[in-house]
Amino acid sequence: MHNYDHGELEAYLQAHIEGFGTLDAVEKFGDGQSNPTYKLTSGGRQYVLRAKPPGKLLKSAHAVDREYRVMKALAETDVPVPRMYHLSGDETPMGTQFVVMECMEGRIFWDPALPDLSNEERAQVYDQMNLVLSRLHSVDVGAVGLSDYGKPGSYFERQLGRWSGQYKASETDPLPDADWLIDWLGANMVEDDGQVSIVHGDYRIDNMMFAKDRLEVVALLDWELSTLGHPLADLAYQCMHWRLPHEGHFRGLGGVDRAAIGLPSEDEYVALYCERRGIGRPENWNFYVVFSFFRLLAILQGVLKRALDGNASNPRDLGQMRFVIEVMAREARKLAEG
Repeated sequence: MHNYDHGELEAYLQAHIEGFGTLDAVEKFGDGQSNPTYKLTSGGRQYVLRAKPPGKLLKSAHAVDREYRVMKALAETDVPVPRMYHLSGDETPMGTQFVVMECMEGRIFWDPALPDLSNEERAQVYDQMNLVLSRLHSVDVGAVGLSDYGKPGSYFERQLGRWSGQYKASETDPLPDADWLIDWLGANMVEDDGQVSIVHGDYRIDNMMFAKDRLEVVALLDWELSTLGHPLADLAYQCMHWRLPHEGHFRGLGGVDRAAIGLPSEDEYVALYCERRGIGRPENWNFYVVFSFFRLLAILQGVLKRALDGNASNPRDLGQMRFVIEVMAREARKLAEG
C-alpha cells in the first residue's frame, strides 16, 4: 500500500490533468498482484490510477510507463483500450511512478468457465477474445509509433533469458522441476520465423472488460508485460490457462467439459485465430505452451518474493502461492516430457 498525502495528490492531479477538480475519494481495487490500482473520484468523474508498488523492484518489472505508451498508441486502432490522461515521473505524491487513465464501465469475468452465462453467450465471449487477440497481432507497429517498443527477433530466446534470470533473482525455495524446465526450453528452443507483433504479455479473460449490455470487449487491460515479440506467445499463454485446474487459486479450465458448456476446444480456438490472421497452424505447439507455464510461474515466484519482503499489492496465503508454483512446474514438465 502506498503512503501519500491526500492534499498533495489532489494538487498534483489538478496541475497535470485538464479539468480535474476536487479529489473526493481514493479507493484501492482489491484484486491484482502487481501494480496497485486505485479508483479516483472527482465530482461526477472517475479515473483509474495505476502505480508501481513501493519497495525494491526487479529490473524492468511494473513498467507503468510502458502501459501508458502502448495504450496511448493503440487508441486509434480497433484494439479496445481506455483513454490515457497522464504519466508521471518517478517523484510523485504516491512515492512511485503512476499512470492515470479513463475509468471504464463494464463487466469483468473472473471465472473462465463463465457459470452465469448460457452456452451461446459463452461461445460469444470466447469468440470476442479470439477476435481482439487477432486484431492486436495485426496492428502495424510502425504505423502506431511502436517500432522501438521491443527488440525484434529471437523473442523466445531473449524471454527465456529474462524470465529465468528473474526467477533465480526471486527464488525462495529449491524447485528442481523449474530448473529442469529452464534447461529443457534452452535445449528445445524454436527457430525464429520472423513474426513480430505487439504482444500483450498477460492475455486472459480477467484482463479484459466487456460491455454491460452486450458481449463485446470494450477494454483490454494490464499491459505492463507488453512488448514487441512473437504473437504465438500470447496465443499459447491464453491456451495454457485452459490447461490449469479449475479450483482453488487456479483460474483454468482443466477438468471442465468445454464442449458441454459451449466453449471451443483448444484446437478450434487456435484454428480460428490462424484463419483470422491468415497464417498457417503453428508447429512446435508444445514448446510455446511449456514456455507459457514457465513464464507464469516465474512471475508468480516474483509475487511470492515480494509478499515475503512485505511489498505485494495484494498478498495471498503464502503456502498456497508456493503450492501453485510447484504445481505449475510439475505440470509443465509433464507436458514437455510428453
